[in-house]
Amino acid sequence: MIGALLRLLAWFVILATLLSACAPATRLDTATTDRPIQTSSAPPAAQVDVPAPLRTLSPTPTSVPTPAPAPRAFALNLYQEGDFVPQYTFEWCVAASIQIMHNLVDTGAGTWADRVQQGRLWEAVRARSSNSFNGANPLGWAKVLTKVGMGPYAVVSVADYEEALRTAARALADTGRPVGLVMWRGRHVWVMSGFASLGDPAHSPEFSVTGIRVQDPLYPYGDPRWGPSPAPNALLTPEQLATQFVVREPRRWSSGLPTGYMLVLPLAKA
Repeated sequence: MIGALLRLLAWFVILATLLSACAPATRLDTATTDRPIQTSSAPPAAQVDVPAPLRTLSPTPTSVPTPAPAPRAFALNLYQEGDFVPQYTFEWCVAASIQIMHNLVDTGAGTWADRVQQGRLWEAVRARSSNSFNGANPLGWAKVLTKVGMGPYAVVSVADYEEALRTAARALADTGRPVGLVMWRGRHVWVMSGFASLGDPAHSPEFSVTGIRVQDPLYPYGDPRWGPSPAPNALLTPEQLATQFVVREPRRWSSGLPTGYMLVLPLAKA
């Protein structure tokens, strides 16, 4: 009985050995090769280049144009006490104006105020004027001014009133000599002896005349139509002057000049 049990136990041992020999050997490093590989569904993180801090740029300063300076008040006056001379007759306004202009320039020849001299100057102007009224005209006036050593002078006609005032003021400032004004549409004359302005004519091309110094040889009589005569050395506004300084009436004197405000203008000496 015991022998039978030993034989049966031996058989089981042999069977177990055979079974273990048939089983495949398994390694730890290969045991997991058949398992699925876990992967992340998220895309790989992109590599971001971090820029260097931007340099702060200073704003370029904007150049601000310098405003033109406001024109300053300017004034010029040739008049001195004793320069004024009245006309001794109602016809001799041009001759008296020549005496006044001579005195304003101060040539060193003394004051011209004599009545006889005024009469001679009148005749000299008439002799150089072409006037159907047998009187004196601006052309003769300019010629006598030049003849007596105060020239040269020229007769000009300016269409625009404000430009006529600027032309007169500029010539007076440039030459230091007075300007003749043909008044009352050509029936009378005054002398412009100075002016006031905004801006100096020598430095401000767009200066504006604000006042005109005048000498009316008919003072103090004036005219019923044109108004009173201003006192010697009066400073008139452009509006006041415009009531008597008007466009010349062409039919009174055929000068060949265009219609406008007539001036007997000093020119620069050669």
